[in-house]
Amino acid sequence: MSFTEFRTPANHLTDTLLPVPPAMVDRASAERVKPGMVEEIIASGTAKAMVLAGRQALVEGDGLWLGDAAPLLASLQAGSGAPVTTIYLGRTLSDAAHSRDTPVLLLVPGTVPEPGTAGVPGTASWIGFREMAARLDATDTALFIQASAIANWHATHTHCPQCGTPTDIEAGGWVRRCPRDNSEHYPRTDPAIIVTVVGPDGRVLLGGGGPAGSINHSTLAGFVEPGESLEQAVVREIAEEVGVRISSCQYLGSQSWPFPASLMLGFTAFTEDTEPRPDGVEVTRARWFSREELQDAVLSGEITIPSRLSIARSLIEHWYGGTIEEPAK
Repeated sequence: MSFTEFRTPANHLTDTLLPVPPAMVDRASAERVKPGMVEEIIASGTAKAMVLAGRQALVEGDGLWLGDAAPLLASLQAGSGAPVTTIYLGRTLSDAAHSRDTPVLLLVPGTVPEPGTAGVPGTASWIGFREMAARLDATDTALFIQASAIANWHATHTHCPQCGTPTDIEAGGWVRRCPRDNSEHYPRTDPAIIVTVVGPDGRVLLGGGGPAGSINHSTLAGFVEPGESLEQAVVREIAEEVGVRISSCQYLGSQSWPFPASLMLGFTAFTEDTEPRPDGVEVTRARWFSREELQDAVLSGEITIPSRLSIARSLIEHWYGGTIEEPAK
């Protein structure tokens, strides 16, 4: 979800958590285990459907294009002759642009239809989440992220990991079952920590990868390894990436990032060290910033920082204590 609205005073750094974004979709996990539930929803004529292919969804204007599920599914199947994976995403919760309790399905066609064909209007277009995120409302953002995560799982987990048999889709698209050994397989999420490192003088340590001359600077991050706590992952990753020893850390909040299947767990961490040593692989540059230095560097275009849709930006602004202004476009 977006953390765009988050603000906190700088002197509350160690006792303020990131806000919990409200759920915009009722996933109705109890409903989807009912056999035939998806077919019943389609037959009801009340369901809407979004369409995803690869990492792009059909959008129209500033939002997802949601078609009437029953005729759209029939058109997609007839247009390509290939199977269409159908997944139940849940029921929308009320907001300014969406009716409450509208069932929403995800349709993943076997072949990608061109706008103007297979029940897709010519005014729609295929766009990825990164390109569209700043224009989406909260409900469309939630649907796009959820759909991307579950569609990626289906695309990469088509066979039973125990015996190699092709699996069947159950529970509205949230379980795959092996018909040979009856084992059940569920979507996975990979935890990753993302951290603002604060030094003894209150400055923040930001870094980046790629060519040394790149100007993008962000928080530091890494995946949690098996058998490791989140706090241990913070200490290990920061030491590995920038050679800084962490003395304490505090969890602040999280954000799903399903490209392909990450859950970003945000921390602020503290160190007495003052000399970062980038590993030269994942991190090629690291730099300390005071609040004034960071704002000046961003405004001048000397560096760039993550967009306000990301938890990385939210963590940086949590340390900063307010909005970091950007140069006019």
